[in-house]
Amino acid sequence: MITQIAGYLSGVVALFSFVPYIKSIFAGKTKPERASWIIWAALSSAAFFPQLVEGASYSLFMTGAAAVGDFLIFFLSIKYGIGGLLKRDIFALVGLIVGLSIWYVTKEAVFALYIVMFIDAMGAVLTIIKTYHQPESESVSSWVLTFIGGILACVAVGSFNIILLSFPMYFAIVSLFILATVYLGFRKQKILSLKNGVCI
Repeated sequence: MITQIAGYLSGVVALFSFVPYIKSIFAGKTKPERASWIIWAALSSAAFFPQLVEGASYSLFMTGAAAVGDFLIFFLSIKYGIGGLLKRDIFALVGLIVGLSIWYVTKEAVFALYIVMFIDAMGAVLTIIKTYHQPESESVSSWVLTFIGGILACVAVGSFNIILLSFPMYFAIVSLFILATVYLGFRKQKILSLKNGVCI
């Protein structure tokens, strides 16, 4: 019962995490990194099926909700975002195809899942770099909700299954990294402003 409730809540929280992000985009504050979101949109969808094959159930609500939201943010990033498809982005997408091909050939969903997570992390690095230089360009509340959704999805797994726990744990960890980067980015701006004699 607890796992079922946690699973439903993780999906709801994951969906709601996109609400402040979208509002912030239309307000002209948040500027999504295009390459990150196209990678995340593709990979969150790809991560759904290996988890399903490995026996995930209620924890899939978060992954499914994340895929829907990622695609929505990517489409918005085309008009309101920054960045583009560089060589590293193309490399990441090619890696996704390779990972899914390995899954198809070996029938090992675990390989696909971890390759997807590795490539997904490459997308996260792009946003982390952008956030450090432009901390105001990310929505803090969205990443807090994403972290909570990841923790709830871990609870929804219902047992210590490292394979099923990997993706929601990864979600929570990436969210913490981005939140920490926002803090460090603002701290850097404050230090630079003080050095230049400007109070913020």
